[in-house]
Amino acid sequence: MKIARHAQILKLINQYDIETQEELAARLNESGFRVTQATVSRDIRQLKLTKITKENGHSKYAVLQGGDPEYVERYVRVLRDAMVSMDLAENLLVVKTVSGMAMAAAAALDELNWSEIVGCIAGDDTVMCAIRSREEALVVMDKLRKTLQWG
Repeated sequence: MKIARHAQILKLINQYDIETQEELAARLNESGFRVTQATVSRDIRQLKLTKITKENGHSKYAVLQGGDPEYVERYVRVLRDAMVSMDLAENLLVVKTVSGMAMAAAAALDELNWSEIVGCIAGDDTVMCAIRSREEALVVMDKLRKTLQWG
């Protein structure tokens, strides 16, 4: 559950300008995660989030990226824990996950920022990942196998 919650936090702070722990807790609760402010505080520390100043002078939570291998490893860990299988349907990569982990896997795939991936849609245990072409879909499958160290 913590891995899925962390993936959702990363998704939320990329989607919204979240200024406070209370606001983040409210967004998580809206997303189906029952959390307290204390849990959110621990998650912020574990994810090593920081506050940055926006143009209007307000602040928001952000992940300091820049290709930091530590963050890439977190996304890979989410994918390793969540993914059961993957298959292609033309230019769509269909990823099967452990029940309840598809949203976390989709968020992790999006956060890898691979140029071939247009975007992901998740259900409960399935991710549909739109890829620019069938050829690039094969490339993404190969990259995922290598990244996850699957046979």
